[in-house]
Formats: sequence, structure tokens, C-alpha cells
Amino acid sequence: MNVKKIAQFAIGPVAGALLGFISLPLITWFFSPEDVGRIAMYNIALSLSVMLFSLGLDQAYVREYHESDDKVKLLITALAPGLLLLSVVFSASIFISESWLSTLLFNIESTTLTIIVILSIVVSFLSRFLSLTLRMEQRALAFSAIQISPKFFLISFVLIAVAVLPAPKANELVLITAFSQLFTFFILVFLVKEVFFSLFKINFDFDLCKRILKYGAPLILGSLAFWGLTAIDKFLLKKIAGLEELGLYSVSVSFAAAATIFQSIFSTVWAPTVYKWVAEGQNLNKVKEIQKYILLIVIVLFCFAGLLSWVVPVFLPVYYKEVQWVVISCLGYPLLYTLSEATVVGINVAKRTGLAMLAAVLSFVLNIILSLVFIPMYGAAGAAASTCISFFCFFLLRTEFSAKVWMPFPRRLQYFYTSILVLGAVFSTLYGKEYFVYTLLFWMTVLVSVCFSFKTELVYCLKLIKTRGDKEAS
Repeated sequence: MNVKKIAQFAIGPVAGALLGFISLPLITWFFSPEDVGRIAMYNIALSLSVMLFSLGLDQAYVREYHESDDKVKLLITALAPGLLLLSVVFSASIFISESWLSTLLFNIESTTLTIIVILSIVVSFLSRFLSLTLRMEQRALAFSAIQISPKFFLISFVLIAVAVLPAPKANELVLITAFSQLFTFFILVFLVKEVFFSLFKINFDFDLCKRILKYGAPLILGSLAFWGLTAIDKFLLKKIAGLEELGLYSVSVSFAAAATIFQSIFSTVWAPTVYKWVAEGQNLNKVKEIQKYILLIVIVLFCFAGLLSWVVPVFLPVYYKEVQWVVISCLGYPLLYTLSEATVVGINVAKRTGLAMLAAVLSFVLNIILSLVFIPMYGAAGAAASTCISFFCFFLLRTEFSAKVWMPFPRRLQYFYTSILVLGAVFSTLYGKEYFVYTLLFWMTVLVSVCFSFKTELVYCLKLIKTRGDKEAS
């Protein structure tokens, strides 16, 4: 994959994150915190359902794609089991209770909302596999467009609803979100129309299905554990503290999601590059160097968030002022996850994926325990602190496992700074309001320390910027 193609694939996550940075704060001005919390539950339901009903066959589809002579048959075979299971489960559940899903997610008894959510899950499930077709065909711009479209439509429909309706409520917000996904699905169908219409030709291979199920099914537990690590705090927050606190937390996560731009670009470039180095037996020392640069970026981003989070309330209604403290710990997920992606490479190279699953399971369990302790005491702030600490554990476990099964690499500096960052983030989230000046001094001190701990890396970056500037000037 060349640099141009990587850049085209990066457009989707970058633009999607930027639009997401706009969409949820926009919603806060026109909808109540409870409604924002309901949309958070809606999105959780979609992500969980797609992950569960895919049965790991989405990953099996990617694994088998280039080795398959009949890619349409492969897609049909990968789609069919999950689609059948999804149909059976939801048909049975509707027969038992017509409004169970809306009550569970939104605390609203509504058959209409339940049907909307189920249809949204089906659309998201189909979109997952069809978008993978774009990805495997390396249609980078089309793939990026599909990532951008839901946020674009959501912003557009919210503005239309606010202009047309006197006081839109939860029902309208759920419908707007569902329509955003539906319109994106129509675009996706148009982009892969030949493949989509080929799906109606019954071309199911039972033997192939057994083979890819054998590959995909074991991946479900690991995926479920990681999903739980990122989502259990929201479920517990809704149950213990209510939808209003969930809404506040969701807005904080939305602002922290800006860091996923860094995460997405790094993940797109890192894995293929490292595997190529391993295959060629070259440049392995660069892995250690890149890990240090990633650590540097993580430290700087945490510090700037700690120093500038007081700006966040400017963009939000007054009852979201606590977001400025909660958002600091919310950075733990995207930043510590990205750092763990830089250190976990040894597990993937050694093909010891069970260790990666173990790291996710243990961190998931820790998140449940911490959430049950902190959420009753601190609400949204407690949920953010719990997840931040849990991702620190996730990073430690992945890093240690990787160093043990592949090759050792320096970890003392990583552990020192990540410990400091997590302690600072959690303290800022829980007590920053009372000790505002001290938290600013803390983050400034950490930022200044970077000049000494990463002197070589900073000098190299400055030289690189100067060199490029000279080339552009000439």
C-alpha cells in the first residue's frame, strides 16, 4: 500500500472524527442530556449487535478474501449465518414483548422505537460486510466516504429537524440517527451495487461456512471483552446514575474522540509496516524508536488536554460545564490504546492472540469493578476515571505479554510516564474543580519534563520541520 492510498484511507477517520466533534456538541444545544444519553445507548446497541451477530465472520471474510476464487460466494457465506441468527432472535423477542428494546435502551415503552432500532441493527450489520468489500478492493476514497456520511447526514438532519419542529424530543433524535445510517447504506449499496445484487443469488457454501466459522468464532470472546472494556461504563452509568449523567459522559467522550484521528492514522500505517519489516528481517530496531515517538505524542496530547480543557464549556450549554474535567480521563481510551498498539506488535508477530484476548478480558473485569465503586460516588466522572485506569491496565498487560513472547524492549520510561498521566488525569477528573491551579501546574510540569526526557526526539523533529520548510521555500 503506497503513501497516497494510505492518505486516502486516512481521510475517512480524520473527517469522521472532525464531524463527530461537531455533531454531538451541536445536539447538546437542542436536546436534553437525557436524550443525548439515549443516543449513546442506541450506538452501543448497534456496535454490540454487529459484533455479536457477525460471529467473527467479518474478520474471516477479510482473512479469506484474497485466497478466494469466488468472492461473492465468500461474502454470502459469511453474511448468511449472522443474518439468519439476527432474524430469529429479534423475531422471537418482538413476539415476547413489542417494546422491550426501547425500554431497555431509552426507558421509553415504544413499539415504533424498538422496530427502528432493530432495522438500524440490520442495516449496520449489512453495512459492515459491504464496507469491508470496499476496503479489500482498496477503494480508499469510497471507503472514506462511507465513514464520513453518517456524521454528515446526522448534522444535516438535526439542523432540518430544529428548523421544522418546535421542540424535537428523543423519538425524533433516534429517527434522525437511524435515517443517517439508512442514507449511508443507500450510498454504500450504490458503490457496491454489483456485489449487493449478486447477494440475492443463493450461492451458499456449507463447507466454506464451517471453515470460516472455525476461524471466526474464537475471535468473538476477545471482541466482546474489548467491547465491554469500552462500553460497560455506559451501561452501568445509565443503570446507577441515570440518562442525564450518561449524556454528560457521552459529550465528554465525543470531545476526547478527537484523539482517535491520531489513533486511526497510526493503526492504518503501523501494522502493515511492522509485518513487512518482520518478514524482511530488517529495521526491527525502529520499532523501539517509533514506540518512543508515540509515547511523546501521547504525553503532549494529555498535557494539552489538561491545560486547555477549561475551553470546552465555551462550546456547550451551561449544564455541561463538568465536561471540562471528565474529558481529560476520557482521553485514556484513544491515547493509551494507540500506545498499546505500538507495543503489542510482538503478540501479533508471535501469533499469540490468546494473550491479547486475556489482556482485554482482565481489563474488562477491572473496569466493571472500578465502575461499580466510582460511579455511585462520582457519576460520569467516576465512569471516565474507571475506564482510564482500565485502559492503563490494558496497555500494561499487552506491553508485558508482547515483550515476553517476542523481543524485549525498553519499558521503564513508558511505564513511568503513563502512570503519571493516568494519575494526573484521574485526579483532574475527580478533583480538578477544587484544585484547578494545582492541576494546571501539574500538567505544565509534565510538559516541561518532556524537553529533558525526549531531547533527542524533539531535536530530530525540529530538524525535520526545518528541512521540509527549506525545501518548500526553495
